[in-house]
Amino acid sequence: MNGSTPITGCRCFYPYLCSPMENIRNFCIIAHIDHGKSTLADRLLEYTNTVSKRDLQAQVLDDMDLERERGITIKSHAIQMDYELDGRKYVLNLIDTPGHVDFSYEVSRSIAACEGALLIVDAAQGIQAQTISNLYLALENDLHIIPILNKIDLPSAEPEVVKDQIVDLLGCKREEIIAASGKTGMGVHDVLRAIVERVPAPKGDPNAPLKALIFDSVFNSFRGIIAYFRVFDGQIKTNDHVKFVATGRDYSADEIGILKLDKVPKNTVSAGDVGYIISGIKEAREVKVGDTITTVDRPCESVITGFEDVKPMVFAGIYPVDTDEYEELRSSIEKLQLNDASLVFEPESSAALGFGFRCGFLGMLHMEIIQERLEREFNMTVITTVPNVSYKAYLTSGEELEVNNPSDFPDPSKLDRIEEPYIRATIITKSEFIGSVMGLCIGKRGSIINQSYLTTDRVELIFEMPLAEIVFDFYDKLKSISKGYASFDYHQIGYKTSDLVRLDIRLNGDPVDALSALIHRDHSYTFGRKICEKLKELITRQQFEIVIQASIGAKIIARETVKALRKDVTAKCYGGDISRKRKLLEKQKEGKKRMRQVGNVEIPQQAFLAVLKLD
Repeated sequence: MNGSTPITGCRCFYPYLCSPMENIRNFCIIAHIDHGKSTLADRLLEYTNTVSKRDLQAQVLDDMDLERERGITIKSHAIQMDYELDGRKYVLNLIDTPGHVDFSYEVSRSIAACEGALLIVDAAQGIQAQTISNLYLALENDLHIIPILNKIDLPSAEPEVVKDQIVDLLGCKREEIIAASGKTGMGVHDVLRAIVERVPAPKGDPNAPLKALIFDSVFNSFRGIIAYFRVFDGQIKTNDHVKFVATGRDYSADEIGILKLDKVPKNTVSAGDVGYIISGIKEAREVKVGDTITTVDRPCESVITGFEDVKPMVFAGIYPVDTDEYEELRSSIEKLQLNDASLVFEPESSAALGFGFRCGFLGMLHMEIIQERLEREFNMTVITTVPNVSYKAYLTSGEELEVNNPSDFPDPSKLDRIEEPYIRATIITKSEFIGSVMGLCIGKRGSIINQSYLTTDRVELIFEMPLAEIVFDFYDKLKSISKGYASFDYHQIGYKTSDLVRLDIRLNGDPVDALSALIHRDHSYTFGRKICEKLKELITRQQFEIVIQASIGAKIIARETVKALRKDVTAKCYGGDISRKRKLLEKQKEGKKRMRQVGNVEIPQQAFLAVLKLD
């Protein structure tokens, strides 16, 4: 192969692939969104000659158009780099991670496969909420942290101030912090040297039974599902008979290899390394992220622990605009699930929208991304219903129900109490915005738990608030009142009892289940009035009158009317007796009444999204 000579005792034509474990370094990059993580990853790939000058572009690892357009990482990506330091060759496995709070599940998977992490902090913005959250995640997994001060070349950079923040947060020495710039390439060689010197080599026994962790999977329309794994013990060879422990299925390893910019097939992947496996799997359900791979003839004694199933935070219905496309939508969502293990869905039906799916998302950005990917990658035009969270209802009979959909809300006469999920939110902002941030959170039924100054003008606020209050527009409002200077992170802390009611929207007396919402009683009247006013603007006038009502049970709490389009039927009566005109108007009235009985009110897609934009 290319005329290269294999090294002694090794049948591989890539000598660096057979590095002993002490020459391997597995690390990930953690940072807040927009702190220059992908740019620094590009420089690492460039300086290790992993990517040729010709293939180099911004955000090399972000292969989705959506990621490039928005400048965010949605999927974690793995890539192997070769690096020579002091005459010794090293293999560096980088697992890039997303920075947005909605994708912290991806971050947890990447962290579980590594021994070290680069903690990147923007020299202009300083420590942000997501930086702290991801750092704690890494510390829980005993990762060695290398602090990096990025964007040092910016005119607004305050390196000394931000270094103080990092020292306070990590308790490290100032000289351990590496000053770098992903844009200019400054400090990148120092970062590479620090990875080799500070990140511990992987531990594991290459002769033990195979034990490997699946940390990601992607779908390829020609080869089926490609699973990415990290080997902890033993080794995996081509054509090995392997078993996926959680699903209990076994397969033949048709192709294994390592991850460069393209996949490089290889006969063996040993303990400490990161690779991929192709075994002709076609079903998404057969590959669970966090599963353990072992061999059938020599299984490992224990599975890899500490990996949790994804918990969806926000639920919404996704329906095809054309009801005939239901099966097509099902296969599109299944294929999306292969690339995004955190998407959960089940079939459901709605009187207003027909057959569709109830989907669980990690947050509002995740929901937006899924909707956009369905439209771009599968040409599916879909209607998304009002998002809501999952509640627990306790009946007087002692039974407990999980309510993911307002239509599942039990009869109030049989209801003992209902509990909603609460979160602990961490907001870091400038001290001048404390008042407006507190006003926003308290208006969203939040209560302040703690307030601490990180520096003289940066403050950390901790609130406990209902998850339902933040799923709509909380993040946008927070950004606008703080002029973009607030960062936000949250995690769920459990359930608390709340006074919730089901608000129904009726059109001409018929409830539209897709617009129903579970809402706190104190907010229901204003919410009902606003949604009726909004629908009046959005629903086009018909030949008949449309009555829009908001109701709690049988009680109507708000009403708006869309007036009928009226044709002037008396135009042809010139003068004459008034009774002739009246007769024509009465005839028209009868027609309108008949039309209203058979008429169908068209609800535009904007109406379902309007609820999110209500102020």
